[in-house]
Parts: sequence; C-alpha cells; structure tokens
Amino acid sequence: MRFILLLASLLLTGAQLHAQKIMDGSYGTVGYIKSDGTIQDHSYRTVGYIKGNGTVQDGSYRTIGYLKSDGTVQDASYRTVGYIKNDGTVQDGSYRTIGYVKKDGTVQDASYRTIGYARDIPRSWAAFYFFFKL
Repeated sequence: MRFILLLASLLLTGAQLHAQKIMDGSYGTVGYIKSDGTIQDHSYRTVGYIKGNGTVQDGSYRTIGYLKSDGTVQDASYRTVGYIKNDGTVQDGSYRTIGYVKKDGTVQDASYRTIGYARDIPRSWAAFYFFFKL
C-alpha cells in the first residue's frame, strides 16, 4: 500500500513540475500553464487550452479565440481584438497599449504597474491570459 501511495505521489508531483505558475501582482498563485498549453486554475483544475496552431479553447474545448503567429489576437469569430508585439507590448484592437509582458515574465498594465508574473511562459500565452480572456 505504501508503494502505491508513494508512486501516486511521485506521479502527481512530476505532472506538476512542467506547469509554470501564474501569479498576481502580490505573488499569489492564480493558475498554471503547462508546457503543452493546458491552463489550470490555482487548484489545478483545467480551465482552458492553448493549442500549437494558436487556437485557444475553454475547459470544455470550445474555441474562444486565436493567437496568430504575427501576434494578432482574434476572438472566436475571427475578429481582431488585439495585438501582442515582439517586444512584449500588448495592444487592443484599436492599437492602444493596454499592457506589457517583460522578458522576465513581469506583466504590467498600461501605466507600468505590475499586475502579475508569468515566468518561463511564452509572452503571447501570458498576454492572452492577463489581457484577452475572451
């Protein structure tokens, strides 16, 4: 019985090692994004997916948006709702800057106030999480 519990514990721990924390501005954990694009809440419940082709889905696999390779963010109806620039600048559909995702994973609003942290997560994924929850 101990062996089974130990094995289950190791498997659970190993599965979480590949998930990167998403934290709010006070360093509180608000969720996780796994390397395969699975988005989890703070209790490890799956709430969405970012697919390799840029499709973003909710926890029920309904498409809620798209992250295009050029940084364009679209809603489920393919309407452009924003842009994520290579330098981490995040803009709305009218090209107004709404935030920034720094190289170190710090996420800031348009006034440069830190609103969160998403270290070791692709900038576009962090930007979508913080600014484009469609």
